[in-house]
Amino acid sequence: MRQAGRLPLEQLTPYLVEVAEPPVPLDWRAVFGNEHPVEVEIGFGKGLFLVTAAQACPGVNFLGIEVVRKYQLFTATRVAKRDLANVRLAKADARAFLRDCVAPASVQAVHVYFPDPWWKKRHHKRRVFTPEFVVQCERILVPGGHLYAVTDVAEYFQIITELLAGHTRLRPLPPPELQAPRHDLDYLTNFERKFRKEGRPIYRAVYERRVSG
Repeated sequence: MRQAGRLPLEQLTPYLVEVAEPPVPLDWRAVFGNEHPVEVEIGFGKGLFLVTAAQACPGVNFLGIEVVRKYQLFTATRVAKRDLANVRLAKADARAFLRDCVAPASVQAVHVYFPDPWWKKRHHKRRVFTPEFVVQCERILVPGGHLYAVTDVAEYFQIITELLAGHTRLRPLPPPELQAPRHDLDYLTNFERKFRKEGRPIYRAVYERRVSG
């Protein structure tokens, strides 16, 4: 049954990326119909970042990857209602998707905002930040491209920074200065809005793919 408020699937299809079987690297020009730079968000949830960024940067293409189908369709509805031609959404495990469907040096930025920390030790293997994930970020980023990571979990942030410290092709940059929100949608994600209003600490990191090396 279609959820209330969601557009019919045929109206959402132009914004959905289907993963081929077996998977093959995507041709961004075929996906978006242009040669604009591409940025990828891992785990887009309800799509606040994608909607905001796509409207602010019409000359950039945004691909969101989310493992939960209902969030893919929810966000596709938000995108379709705004006629955002520079957004595409894939339902997939991001780690496998980057490995199998994204060509080397083809992405301008990777965004990972408030990934699930998977608290229990037996679930740690489900965390998006693994050594293999960092290798794939290195591989797909263009020289000078950026990896953005934000979390409210200090333990997870330490894990992220320790993983990235072992990859010399990614150099840390100072995170951008935090600005006061201009309105209630001026946040990276719904989680950021909630946590900042609660006064909880948020940890941010930015890494740049070195031009050489």
